[in-house]
Amino acid sequence: MKKLDLYKTLAILIGLSILGCNPLKLDEIDDPNNPSVSSVSNNATKPQIQFVLTGLESRHRGYVTNVSQAWNTFGREIWYLNGSDPRFQTDWLGQNGRVPDRSYFGFGNTGGGSFAAPYQAINQANVLISAATNASVLSDAERRSVIGFAKMIQGYQFMIPANFVYNNGIRIDVADPLNPGPFVPYDQAMDHVKSLLDAAESDLMAAGNGNFPFSLTPGFAQFNTIPRLRQVNKAILARANAYRKDWQGVLTALNESFMDLNGGLNAGPAHPYLGPPDAFNPLFYIPNAATNTIVVVHPSVLEDATPNDSRLAKFFQRNNPVTVSTDAGTLTGTHQDARWANNTTPIPFIKNEELILLKAEAHANLDQFADAVAAINIIRQAAGIGVYSGASTRTALIDEILYQRRYSLWAEPWGHRWIDARRYDKLSEIPTSFDSGTIFTQFPHPQAELSWDQYVGN
Repeated sequence: MKKLDLYKTLAILIGLSILGCNPLKLDEIDDPNNPSVSSVSNNATKPQIQFVLTGLESRHRGYVTNVSQAWNTFGREIWYLNGSDPRFQTDWLGQNGRVPDRSYFGFGNTGGGSFAAPYQAINQANVLISAATNASVLSDAERRSVIGFAKMIQGYQFMIPANFVYNNGIRIDVADPLNPGPFVPYDQAMDHVKSLLDAAESDLMAAGNGNFPFSLTPGFAQFNTIPRLRQVNKAILARANAYRKDWQGVLTALNESFMDLNGGLNAGPAHPYLGPPDAFNPLFYIPNAATNTIVVVHPSVLEDATPNDSRLAKFFQRNNPVTVSTDAGTLTGTHQDARWANNTTPIPFIKNEELILLKAEAHANLDQFADAVAAINIIRQAAGIGVYSGASTRTALIDEILYQRRYSLWAEPWGHRWIDARRYDKLSEIPTSFDSGTIFTQFPHPQAELSWDQYVGN
């Protein structure tokens, strides 16, 4: 399990099928070292299923770099300063009136990690489901556990393109890459996420209460039993239900998740980065490295911080600021990311701190203000900034929760602030004065997505 990259060959082949019609018919090539898609879909062996499963975990983290750099730029949690290519500043910040189009830098041709990578993971999960369904070597409990895990990952991954293109809609019927379904609206896409996570729960329940029957990477080290995977699935459902504005659904999911009001705030499953032959943590930068290509803390985050907040330890003040010149002026980064001890530190993809803040948000929206304040205070006291003393109204509490999410979930590989501001019609509150840019609401479908329709139609 320490050689995650060895499983990428099959993942790449599978991923290609979601982006093209596979004119080379790669599945027909006999590879003595790696199973083909057709071979694992028809009475696969347990080692083959393990191969596809670990490949799915690799695909599951495929969005991290692009989403972390871009979405957190859109929400002005960071700047991704790049001295070699000014488009990371001019385009991503929307300088000089630049707005997203179908060929937008970093996304428009392939969709990048915000669009293509999630669908590659979704398609890999479909292959895993097919392999488990048709494998005679698996017991019913083993089969259902694998299928449940795959559907859980699909539910998580569908939320990425859905929140990227938002009201432009996404495809949810992608089982047949040669005949994908139509684009559906955001609300329908999020309902599909819920249906996948509900189906994952049913499968995992049917799998019993024992250990997961295959090896998972160290990112699931504390969640490698069926009951614990069900808790992860419920945590993802809580996030999805918040996007669906199903506040009672958020609380119900949280009560069955790994949320622990007295536990460590960073507890949760993670994307592992194990070093060669696996990948390194893409968000790690050497402190004070002499570079002009680096993620830096957005000045507004530093300016708006509460004094003595322990979460400010996430920000490392550089000896020498990083500066990059753009047509709209010079951008200066004084602080860099200090969350990662080294380049093999895992990156959590959902954690206890977020769940507690989701609990606060759900209670506030249900006008259960005392419960909302109690959850807020868990986060505030952990940050060393004392208890909440503001008004107990829905508006005031939502503002407080969004502020706490801004620092508790800063620059995580999800773009929380960008999505949060959009959810509450607060995009205009994200400052652009530091970079003379624009705050985007959503992105159009990548050109490759439309070209695909034309290609298949022919």
